[in-house]
Amino acid sequence: MRRGALTASLAVLALAMVAPFVIVALNAVKSKRDYTANGPFSLPEGLSLEAVADFWTRVDFGEKLFNSALISGSVAVLAVLLSVLNAYAIGIGRVRGRMWVLVVFLAANTLPQEALVYPLYYLAKATGLYDTRLAVIIIFTVIQSAFGTYLLSAVLGQFPREILDAAHIDGAGRFRALWSVVVPISRPTLSVLMIFFFIWTWNEFFLPLIFLVSNDNQTVPVVLGLLQGEKMMDATMSSAAALLGIVPAVAFFLIFQRTLTRGVTVGAIK
Repeated sequence: MRRGALTASLAVLALAMVAPFVIVALNAVKSKRDYTANGPFSLPEGLSLEAVADFWTRVDFGEKLFNSALISGSVAVLAVLLSVLNAYAIGIGRVRGRMWVLVVFLAANTLPQEALVYPLYYLAKATGLYDTRLAVIIIFTVIQSAFGTYLLSAVLGQFPREILDAAHIDGAGRFRALWSVVVPISRPTLSVLMIFFFIWTWNEFFLPLIFLVSNDNQTVPVVLGLLQGEKMMDATMSSAAALLGIVPAVAFFLIFQRTLTRGVTVGAIK
């Protein structure tokens, strides 16, 4: 009885979460006449991609999609790489003051982005990187790697020393042991971290809004935020914009869902 009630409650919650996305998707494929005549909660009379095509052309969405993919993919790879190097030194190398180093990384994770805007803006201006995708990649690589270092330091701190000792006996140096032993064994955890870094960076809005002022460099969340409330955006085009903003992140998650599940399961078993 309890299990049935719990299942029913979860089903209701799932429907409540999915319903807004379904409504947005239905309105995105309606024509303007259909939306005006039948309202937002009716099924579309026919499939119309006019709103999607108009929005795509108006904002050059393909370019914004490329910018977001480039920035998010670069940050995901570079942040995991930097996190592994830092965590290997802290978790396995046992550097002096290890606890204080981890406290610094933990404190860095608690800093609000608003507190970082002015110093980062000044540095970007001084180095000539303002309004470039490289500036955003560097900033988010450092921000994401602060969390990655803190997490991986705890994971690598429990790494079996016997495996490393065996690698050293076979003649492997520190870097070879890292790339040939530690990284392959930790691959499920690193895969999960890379997926999270990609999604988190993709959804970032505030810092890209500040640092990417040119239309050619803007990301998907920025262009969606800037277009909200414009008089030229009707209901169907707004729904198309929201749908196009959601689909890439959802598609990426579904593609790598098995990797994410495997990584979490392996971590739980360990």
